[in-house]
Amino acid sequence: MASVMEIAEQLWTGEVSTTERHPFTEPLNELAELDRGLAFVSSFANVTALATDAGLVLIDVGSYFLARRVHQVLRTWTARPLHTAVYTHGHVDHVFGVKLYEAEARPAAMPPPRVVAHEAVGARFDRYRLTAGYNAVINARQFRAPRATWPTDYRYPDLTYRDRLELDVGGLRLVLHHARGETDDHTWVWVPERKLLCTGDLFIWASPNCGNPQKVQRYPLEWAQALRAMRELGAEILCPGHGFPIRGRARIDQALADTAELLQSLHDQTVALMNAGARLDDVLHTVRAPAHLLERPYLRPVYDEPEFIVRNVWRLYGGWYDGNPAHLKPAPDAAIAAELAELAGGPTRLARRARELAAAGDLALACHLAELAWQAAPADDDIRRTRRAVYTMRADASSSLMARGVYVAAADEGDAPAPT
Repeated sequence: MASVMEIAEQLWTGEVSTTERHPFTEPLNELAELDRGLAFVSSFANVTALATDAGLVLIDVGSYFLARRVHQVLRTWTARPLHTAVYTHGHVDHVFGVKLYEAEARPAAMPPPRVVAHEAVGARFDRYRLTAGYNAVINARQFRAPRATWPTDYRYPDLTYRDRLELDVGGLRLVLHHARGETDDHTWVWVPERKLLCTGDLFIWASPNCGNPQKVQRYPLEWAQALRAMRELGAEILCPGHGFPIRGRARIDQALADTAELLQSLHDQTVALMNAGARLDDVLHTVRAPAHLLERPYLRPVYDEPEFIVRNVWRLYGGWYDGNPAHLKPAPDAAIAAELAELAGGPTRLARRARELAAAGDLALACHLAELAWQAAPADDDIRRTRRAVYTMRADASSSLMARGVYVAAADEGDAPAPT
């Protein structure tokens, strides 16, 4: 098996693509020593470790499911106690595992580890506890996994900051910067002595996760600004929240610049159309990401995708109303479906046309008609089979993990009891 850095090189040169080595579904759960006292654990999400005279510094600590594996891997590299853990943000793939190191500290009567994060992380944990059931549902859908219990027990930070914070751990200086981007509580970390940049999920070896259709607001303009601020530092090692490290100042500068340009372009195109009075439907079918950027090996839409980012820009500035007055206070979906089915000559006609459109390659329109047919006659087995087939085809044709997850879940939904 190729090593972490071998895969990193293969991805950059295009020898391997992110469709083959997906940054979210293909972590190695292995450690690479990038320099003396500096290690990177490829996981979901990644963990960066720095060995200091005062103990270990971790940038992120592991996911809800893989924190124990990360801990085991790190302990093959060093036995130093954990001194400071920095959460780059409060997503559950980044903030679990501190208790494993606390358990080590207690028998040895060592000081417990310190957790540092942006001041908004605690509010995120509070919200996750409030909406645990909803988050379990949407993450099962997003990742096409069996529904699991969403965690409600979080290790809250000991030290928080608002805009910028400098830490000294065993003589090693870390500079924490806040930026709204994928989340409102994001931290990116600069380690000047090592020329090391830890981006969190502000860089993930994929088109930015700035439009996730099932999650809360994201912030593309401030995200782009943060990436440009990172460029000014001249980093020589970049450790991302997902994906693989990047070495070399020129490569890092290019990756950050391209990601910022993609976000800025989608933001500016969308705002221009909003200012011109366009409806959301017009915006979605007009704005296009620069093709040369989506061809970059680190910006392909394998997780999120540009169309979703456009929707998030609209939501940020325009709220939920899409400009279509019929959608302001709509009739129930099932009532609309029943009416259209009657006009078409019955739901079977809609399903038949959905199959024709799918066969002709118009999967977007086929999905609309298959959904209408199912809502008009949810107990009809032939219509349910048509709906499953159409959504399965749409999933197979989708590049992003998010879109595939939603379409596969929709296909499976037809096997559930009919809605009442």
